[in-house]
Amino acid sequence: MSLVLTRIDNRLIHGQVLESWVPYVHADCIVVANDAIAGSPLKRVMMESSVPSRMRVEIGSVDDVAALLVSGTLDRCKVLLLFGTTADALRAYRCGLKYQRLNLGNLHAGAGKARLSCTIFLDHADLDSLEELEQAGVIISARCIPADSERAWRKLIPKRRGKGKV
Repeated sequence: MSLVLTRIDNRLIHGQVLESWVPYVHADCIVVANDAIAGSPLKRVMMESSVPSRMRVEIGSVDDVAALLVSGTLDRCKVLLLFGTTADALRAYRCGLKYQRLNLGNLHAGAGKARLSCTIFLDHADLDSLEELEQAGVIISARCIPADSERAWRKLIPKRRGKGKV
């Protein structure tokens, strides 16, 4: 499989992905691994219709997408893979979808989440998921858009983990 970018972005397919990341990584296929979108025909159609017709789009549950990518069906495509959460990224990895790098793009604020950058909010469960992926050999970095500098995700974490929310 040819994964040109594996990214966590709560918004999944949106303008920043289409206008910045797709041309930057030369993707010709966008794959969304998200149970909620896969289970909602309306949301799925809305997301699919936002992508130019020249691009292939696959939207499925995390388990189905992991199986699709492992199967080799998309081996000739340059795939930009999108997850909505750290838990989804970890679940796909545990299902056999092995990727080398993971980009943290946008992870929105929520109850119990601490702000680590202008676009990244994480809680203890997120940190645990990222730590497990890193221990498996995945290189994880934060980078909102291609023009930004890539930052190691651990450098975002306050040194006093355990104090406060994160």
